[in-house]
Amino acid sequence: MEIIYNQLRNFPYFTLFLAIAIGFFVGKFKIGKFSLGGVGGTLIAAVILGQVGGIEISDEVKSLFFALFIFMVGYLGGPQFFASLKISSLKYLLAAFLMTAMGLIAVLGLAIWFGLDKGMAAGLAAGGLTQSAIIGTAGEAIDKLGLAVDVSKNLKMNVAVGYSITYIFGSIGPILMVSIIPIVMKWDIRAEAKKLAIKLGGSKELEEGEFDPIKRIDTRVYKILKMSKFLNKSVLEFETEFNSNLTVELIINNKKNTEPSASTIIQEDDILFVTGLITAFSKVGSNIGEETSEFGSNIDLTEEVRHVIATNKKLTGLTLEQVLKKLDIDKRHGVYIKSISRMSHQLPVLDKTEIHKGDEIELVGKKKDLDRIEKEIGYKPPSIKTTDFVVLGLGMVVGYLIGQISFEINGTSLALGAGLGCLVSGLLIGFLKTKYPKLGGINVGAANFIQTIGLAVFVGIVGLNAGAPAFQAILKSGVTLFLLGILVTMLPMIVQFVINYYVLKIKNPVEALGVITGSRSANPGFSALLDKTKNATPVPTFTMTYAVANIFLTLWGPVIIALIP
Repeated sequence: MEIIYNQLRNFPYFTLFLAIAIGFFVGKFKIGKFSLGGVGGTLIAAVILGQVGGIEISDEVKSLFFALFIFMVGYLGGPQFFASLKISSLKYLLAAFLMTAMGLIAVLGLAIWFGLDKGMAAGLAAGGLTQSAIIGTAGEAIDKLGLAVDVSKNLKMNVAVGYSITYIFGSIGPILMVSIIPIVMKWDIRAEAKKLAIKLGGSKELEEGEFDPIKRIDTRVYKILKMSKFLNKSVLEFETEFNSNLTVELIINNKKNTEPSASTIIQEDDILFVTGLITAFSKVGSNIGEETSEFGSNIDLTEEVRHVIATNKKLTGLTLEQVLKKLDIDKRHGVYIKSISRMSHQLPVLDKTEIHKGDEIELVGKKKDLDRIEKEIGYKPPSIKTTDFVVLGLGMVVGYLIGQISFEINGTSLALGAGLGCLVSGLLIGFLKTKYPKLGGINVGAANFIQTIGLAVFVGIVGLNAGAPAFQAILKSGVTLFLLGILVTMLPMIVQFVINYYVLKIKNPVEALGVITGSRSANPGFSALLDKTKNATPVPTFTMTYAVANIFLTLWGPVIIALIP
């Protein structure tokens, strides 16, 4: 065994990535709707491997990966955070802020009552409120206190201890709330989600697992017969009959391919290639002719799926129905919305769905049609594989500069630190990217990877550096901290739900639960909610409040360090 221990000690980065591999493997397993997750699994695996002792990885490496993680949190959340700052969203933003404030008050009150030190209190907040970023911002704040090296190290170890003990129930709590609140309030969440989808402009005939097929695009081929309603009618008349929800993309006449214009006359035996919404095809019946697959192989009908980022301020803030009215038929001819996503979550593509700056809209159509409409909506990202490292580099530079700003709380002078500095710079750059599309950006896939690996490496180093004393602290304080974690997790949600429902009048059941999970930055709870609604109706309120919660919960790290005696 000593050979293995020496390997772990002598090659600390080997041990670090072993902890990440074990952590993410364990984090995949689910018990009901709960899974530990890769980050929580990594911290626990690192603490266990750290029992070997003598494994040390530089704090500079830890700080660098945390700065990269927190910059991406700001960059990805910036567009939605600033898009939410409007009067119509005020009650949701207030609900999210109050939830984070309730969490802070619960942590401070319980920590002072039970005599927890600064590190344990910060760990209680990070785990009980499931905001891993607090580990980093609190650790940076501890470094700025000017304490003896061993005292500082002990406090940072206690942050990891508090987090590892309270994180599991911190993740389970929101899942329980999503189940308990509907029982207490006598809500049928699936039925309420159907009602909300209809209110947003969806179909009244919603099947299990669906909310509206408007985002589903198809192409079908019809042969014009003598009894066709559209025989000797123009293409314009055909498309007008279906409110421009169907487009004639190609006509084959006497084995000749013709790209039709609005004035093209439809003749007997013509073969029409029609693209449009599934809902529109359901109204076709036998009006056109018969569907056919006999049209030969010499067909050139190429369409494109294009992702466009919404930035046009004349359209953002409007509902999808209003956007379509604002864009005249000629501009949007032949173009269909396949999906809309916000902060990597799919939105329902319904009439009353609001478009926010930074939303990614997936369009389907011919290249010439997409080129025409693209500039009306926003911009096409240069490439899904492209990341502008100038933006990434300068963003980190600005973050480190902002991190040098200092302030005083409770007689203690604290600097923002690289973590909070990079969060602010990420927010600003993410927002500026929506206003100035030509400013280089970071593609979402790369940003998500940097965010995940940054946090995984950070918590892995925290766990390994904590070592054997961390395990002893868990054995000593585990039961007390676990019970305190339950209180920190549940009390803010219970109190805030009452405030949201009776004071802020957030009474729609789906929106109310979306706000609760978003305000707690609780992805497992949100996943459980989606499982109950069977549609995407909770996404708008979740993403809005999630962006706010991520920012303020991260800010509470140094506040807790300053206020705990």
